[in-house]
Amino acid sequence: MRNILFLMTDQQRWDAMGSSGGWVKTPNLDRIAAEGTRFSNCVTTSPVCVPARVTLATGRYPHNNGVWNHMPYAVPAESDSWMREIRNLGFRTSLFGKTHLHPHGRSDLRKKEDLLHSLGLDDVNEIGGPRASATGLSHMTATWIEQGLLEAYRADFKERFANKQYVVRPSALPLAQYYDVYVGQQAKQYLSSYDRDEPWFCWVSWGGPHQPWDTPEPYASMYDPDVMPPPAIHHTGQPRPKGKLDQMMANHSPNFEAGEVATMRADYAGSVSLIDDQIGEILKVIEERGELDSTIIAFTSDHGEMNGDHGLISKSNFYDGALRVPMIVRAPGVEYTGVVNDSPAETVDLGPTLVELVGGELNYRQFGKSLKGALDGSRHRDDALSEIAGEFMLMNDEWKIALNSDGETYMLFDRKNDPGEAHNLAGLSAYRSDTDALRLRILERIAQSQLHETK
Repeated sequence: MRNILFLMTDQQRWDAMGSSGGWVKTPNLDRIAAEGTRFSNCVTTSPVCVPARVTLATGRYPHNNGVWNHMPYAVPAESDSWMREIRNLGFRTSLFGKTHLHPHGRSDLRKKEDLLHSLGLDDVNEIGGPRASATGLSHMTATWIEQGLLEAYRADFKERFANKQYVVRPSALPLAQYYDVYVGQQAKQYLSSYDRDEPWFCWVSWGGPHQPWDTPEPYASMYDPDVMPPPAIHHTGQPRPKGKLDQMMANHSPNFEAGEVATMRADYAGSVSLIDDQIGEILKVIEERGELDSTIIAFTSDHGEMNGDHGLISKSNFYDGALRVPMIVRAPGVEYTGVVNDSPAETVDLGPTLVELVGGELNYRQFGKSLKGALDGSRHRDDALSEIAGEFMLMNDEWKIALNSDGETYMLFDRKNDPGEAHNLAGLSAYRSDTDALRLRILERIAQSQLHETK
């Protein structure tokens, strides 16, 4: 029986790996990609934490479950989940890090483990994200209290968000107690001492490289801001319908000073490399146990990070920086390695993939499509869907379209000729036929899932 290692980050762009973008050093993720399949056009089912993670866990899109935004929501304990199906197949399941499948702020996560047990996770050491850890409690914050670190962390966090949330400076936490190191080391210790008869499933879910830009040394100085890739350019363009993106541009676009975007990107790259080093330590433990050749490894992120693209930070929009995420699957024993599959994929596809790779099947209503048949490079999906705040995005090989909550097209990009998304073609009559076909396809996708819901 195979083991399963599920690696997940928070807010990692698709191009923030050596194998995908070349500007971040990620030798361990690159190794996994070289031994497996990297899906280069994977999109998050929602470019914001809560709906993305709820869809990942349940297989139901935001328009199915009604979770469209970053909101206080707890997945019902009786919900179907692929994690429970893996446990039912005989695995001992574990979670180290962030889930955001229930509200994290101002609560004690140690007292909320029953929900995660119900969803299929046996051994749990859950943390909040960087922001939630400044207000909520967990096993991790308990260690900060013991070492006299929590108040300094809270003060640092409060100052950042009261003044300039994208300020770049190292965390008030020492490297050994930094949240991403904590998560990696807890998973490493668990796997080092694992001695049960059941095969293991281990979900390691880091809080980074999510903002703030607080990477500790030596990673804070690992990258030179002067060699970071420049941000994607924003053009106002022709008159067109407006959507959530335009609200962000008007109300939340930082007034960057010279050099700030490059400095921010260098710190972000350091955060990704820190996590990659933690992944390397986990892989070493599995290798020392003699289990690497029998361990399935999957890696993804919940959504991306704009990092200055189009004058924005964070996520919550359908530009590539926020929308596209890494997706790597390594399945031992396959004949093909180092495959790059360019067909569209969605983060919701990961659950059924892991279940199928260990001989199971999801028999409840969900909308992920297993990637197993595409690990050799075969076509996976013709298009990918994403949703936020009543808006829909569809991406295929040639086009990306986004509809606002009134169903109007407010984003249209030619992916072949404008990969940097500099020229929004929405509203131009020359592309009306393409727009109509794409809008129809979105309606078909929604109708298909709603039809399944009624069966």
